[in-house]
Amino acid sequence: MSKTESALRLCLIEDDEIMGESLCQLFRLEGFAVDWCRTAAAGSAALGAHRYSLVVSDIRLPDRNGGDLFLELKETQPRLPPFLFMTAFGTIDRAVELLKAGAADYVTKPFDVDVLVQKVRGLAEGYGAVRDGGDDTLGVSPAMRRIAESIPRLARHATALLITGESGAGKEHVAKLFHRHAIGEAGDFVAVNCASIPESLMEAELFGFERGAFTGAVKAKRGYFEQAHQGTLFLDEIGEMPLSMQAKMLRVLQDQRLTRLGGEKAVTSDFRLVCATHRDLRAMVDAGQFREDLYYRIHVIQLRIPPLRERPEDIRWFVRHFVEEFNRAHAGEQRRLDPRTEQALLHYAWPGNVRELRHAVERACILSSGPLLGAEAFFGGGIDGEVAQPLESASLSEYLMGCERDYLSLILERHGGHMTHAAEALGITRKTLWEKLRRLGIKAKGEP
Repeated sequence: MSKTESALRLCLIEDDEIMGESLCQLFRLEGFAVDWCRTAAAGSAALGAHRYSLVVSDIRLPDRNGGDLFLELKETQPRLPPFLFMTAFGTIDRAVELLKAGAADYVTKPFDVDVLVQKVRGLAEGYGAVRDGGDDTLGVSPAMRRIAESIPRLARHATALLITGESGAGKEHVAKLFHRHAIGEAGDFVAVNCASIPESLMEAELFGFERGAFTGAVKAKRGYFEQAHQGTLFLDEIGEMPLSMQAKMLRVLQDQRLTRLGGEKAVTSDFRLVCATHRDLRAMVDAGQFREDLYYRIHVIQLRIPPLRERPEDIRWFVRHFVEEFNRAHAGEQRRLDPRTEQALLHYAWPGNVRELRHAVERACILSSGPLLGAEAFFGGGIDGEVAQPLESASLSEYLMGCERDYLSLILERHGGHMTHAAEALGITRKTLWEKLRRLGIKAKGEP
């Protein structure tokens, strides 16, 4: 049993005797520690007392719906482990709703054992095992979950990784996650933005220099290659590196040895290499702007990070995450989202991706005069006076239906799912509320 496997602890919430025993045996044979809970109440108590890498839960439980348990815990526990739901065919719609709310994944019964084990291992390693070292969640969209699941395997075998994607999409975050799985605390993560270093200084910055190597070199300095020894070197915007420097870099990657400027003795540097770019390196090679031999040297494994506009599930998740982050840091200034605001955020293009979204949430939290974050806090213009325009991808009826769905969900949540109290707060009859919920596809509390 490996060190990683022995550190992974699962919480299984399943009331069926035969199913529970079989799954416990299966997961333990795979090297996981398993706590088996037969009710939602027992699962809630276990999650409050222990740290888990993953929760595997049935949706139908004897004392309450497993999805309701997840949604309740999500509101009360800031660092909830990922949930993998087991569901019958008839409750797939409920599982999909839970995915949109932040659940990690689901499997349908009867499930393929190999598929289940693959999902469990990928989620536990990609989400649970690294959360002890910080907030490493890449997102809840299928695309980002696949990337997160692949990182532990890549970290075990790959020595070079190329990450592509638009600016602000999260390339450095993926690189750090790779580093933590591959190296951990045993080595440093050295980040270098190639576009920010003047060409005249790039060789000295990367290779280092000896005292007296040039005017102003009053003492020796280790370069970035040397600083990354036994760690990870992250070269962001690798496409901006001059051709002359690319040739020298290739030699270092091939020999794992370098010589400082003004030096005579070669220095060994053994490191994992992660490169990132928003540019099309293959097209740059064809245009003679990037060395083909270096391209093939760094293009061993490529991960493409989709822009935020292609993964709307992550927009909702990151917005809530950043608001919670602000609330934890400012206990006396609690903020919450107006459902209509959240809908508007989902239809904005976010050209600056996650970086822009984080800044927008932070700005809205700071500038908002009250606890409720309305659309004007995001789209009304900030300090710089710029106004963001939502995408015109939804019709008016779709937009209004989304607003109504989110608002009714908020009112129901506020009243603990009590239909009569919620209807009174809305100023409508219980029957009218029920009809609206059915039309909008909202499940009332206790419904499967």
